[in-house]
Amino acid sequence: QVQLLESGGGSVQAGGSLRLSCASSRPTYSYHFLTWFRQAPGKEREGVAALKSEGSTRYASSVKGRLTISRDNDKNTLYLQMNNLQPEDTAMYYCAGEPSYFPPEEWWKMEHYSYWGQGTQVTVSS
Repeated sequence: QVQLLESGGGSVQAGGSLRLSCASSRPTYSYHFLTWFRQAPGKEREGVAALKSEGSTRYASSVKGRLTISRDNDKNTLYLQMNNLQPEDTAMYYCAGEPSYFPPEEWWKMEHYSYWGQGTQVTVSS
């Protein structure tokens, strides 16, 4: 059973930074995609940043330039560096992984991912 465990969430003021981590029980290089999703209260879960197996990245337009996804294959850990956080970034953040192929342009679709973490809460106050 593959496990993904997020950590690093918390409460910050607008303009602040956080780094989220997602520890994987499966080697991080073995996933076709590792992706961060978020879900704000009353809203649908949305993909914000994705990392493809060969190292290319994808970002939602709303976070481009402020969030950076990366991984450490030695530690089997995925990261999300979040800078200049805004109140609209408040959400539960989830990491998700899928080892099997799907079209890369569909990285944001939840149905492609087999493995999910439990989430870590990020709260940004104004």
